[in-house]
Amino acid sequence: MKLTYSNIISGIVTLIGVTMLFSCEGNLQEVRAFSLEEDAPQAIAEGINLKFTDSGRLVATLKSPRMLDYTNKSFPYREFPDGVEVEFFDEQNKKNTVNADYGIVYENTKLIDLQGNVVILTADSTKLEASQIFWDQDRSWIFTDKPNTIRFPDGSYTDDLGFDSNQDFSNFRSRTNTGIQIIEEEKDE
Repeated sequence: MKLTYSNIISGIVTLIGVTMLFSCEGNLQEVRAFSLEEDAPQAIAEGINLKFTDSGRLVATLKSPRMLDYTNKSFPYREFPDGVEVEFFDEQNKKNTVNADYGIVYENTKLIDLQGNVVILTADSTKLEASQIFWDQDRSWIFTDKPNTIRFPDGSYTDDLGFDSNQDFSNFRSRTNTGIQIIEEEKDE
């Protein structure tokens, strides 16, 4: 067998090619070890305390022990598995508070799903309690099909099996309710 210059070159090229394949396989396994599991969040945040402002005025705060960010998915969302507290401030700096054991915010639809001991406390001391409430941010609409109780500052209350309302509760539609309503009658003179 006669060794020629072209045989030596092709042997070297083959050796380099095989070496590169094996080194790429080693790197590929390392990359796979660092890659995320398919259902894992892209980010995890601990001890969240966010402040939202509009023209320098504080309009809301969000506090949560933990947030899981799945905004890299085809249907992106953020999850608050350990609870969430949100405070809203109006133009007069009056505070409304929302607490829940669990929350999820769907990015594309702007729908927020609050679950487990959901409590909304308004600036005028109206208190709404439910096991689940949805808030449609685009339509500024709050609704639920679950049992809920609303206690008003005057002592009246309602227990019902679902409602729809705009977010300031000025257009409230109860599906079924029982409770005590306090009605003041005007005296004719």
